[in-house]
Amino acid sequence: MQKAGGVTAETGGKGKDGRNMQGQISQGKMLQRQILPERRSLFGKRGRTIIGTGMLLAAIAAVGGFFAVTGEIGALAAGGSVLVLAAVWTAVMYFLEKKELEGFMVDIGRLLDTMEGIWNQEEEICPVEKFREITGLEEETLLSRLGGRFCRLYEMMDNARTNTQEDRKKLQSLVSDISHQVRTPVTNLKMIEAALTEPAGDQEMTAEKRREFLEAMNSQVEKLNFLMQALVKTSRLENGLITLHKQKGLLYETLAEALGGILFSAEAKKIEVEAVCPEELQLPHDKKWTAEAIFNLLDNAVKYTPSGGKIRVEAVPQEMYTRIDVSDTGKGIREEHQAAVFRRFYREEEVAGTPGLGIGLYLTREIISQQGGYIRLTSSEGEGSVFSVYLLNKEFR
Repeated sequence: MQKAGGVTAETGGKGKDGRNMQGQISQGKMLQRQILPERRSLFGKRGRTIIGTGMLLAAIAAVGGFFAVTGEIGALAAGGSVLVLAAVWTAVMYFLEKKELEGFMVDIGRLLDTMEGIWNQEEEICPVEKFREITGLEEETLLSRLGGRFCRLYEMMDNARTNTQEDRKKLQSLVSDISHQVRTPVTNLKMIEAALTEPAGDQEMTAEKRREFLEAMNSQVEKLNFLMQALVKTSRLENGLITLHKQKGLLYETLAEALGGILFSAEAKKIEVEAVCPEELQLPHDKKWTAEAIFNLLDNAVKYTPSGGKIRVEAVPQEMYTRIDVSDTGKGIREEHQAAVFRRFYREEEVAGTPGLGIGLYLTREIISQQGGYIRLTSSEGEGSVFSVYLLNKEFR
């Protein structure tokens, strides 16, 4: 059977990242010292504006009342003067408020520039707590409320960036894996082509030798074709370009189709194949793709089971799922190597001589999971392996 192993770990560092962060903190604290006093001054002036306007209105009301009682024209003159002063006061405060608001918008722009500076750091994304430390926001200020929204926006940007970085790593890993898989057959094809076009020595190549080279070339071409087909299937499944159509049908027929693909190779290795499945058992599944998933498990079982071994396929109906066990008498998989068994292109060095690309189990998991099922591995070194596929007995909407 294919075997798994390896754990990917991500590490982080300081040094340059720490210096960049300290620079951002210093810049943020300077921003805090400049913004917050201005904001407090802004709110103080606003309060004085309200109080002053109220006092002027009260004075106007008092002058009007005095004139109504006494009828003296001097009271009207005094009232007019008060109104003029009120208008001047209102105009002055309006322009001051406008200037303060413009300054406030400039401060917001500087805050966004600080965020952009943090965002553009390639080495490290600072957490929201560190961002709050940089800006020095306080709950009682208007800026803090806006800052809270900026923090939420920052979190969204941070998540988007993290996802982009993860996708980039996956893409780089995929390209590396594909290049590794393609390199060997392409190199072999070049060597065979050179041998056919430029035979060693002056002797003509015999027809038998030429036929052997052509067979070897055909084998490498088939390997490349299988790789491309597997990659296309996997990519289309992952991107939703292939829709699995689940229809209620006999599981027995699906297993028979999968078994038909390995009977010849199993017979060549004198491997006994046994299948146990109730003929009347029906469940919703995509017959074509489920058969391919089971075939991948059976194909691996044949590859990694020694001659004279045994492979057993058994369907066991349960309350919510039907379990399909594919077991073999191969050498098994050590527990510490089972974590990455379904990873794309995974192959251990000790099985490098066995035909295969390490993509079958990955494709199987994709097919089963897209039908609402899952797959488990039970294996011990020297005791064989059991891959258990779980498919839902009925569709849940």
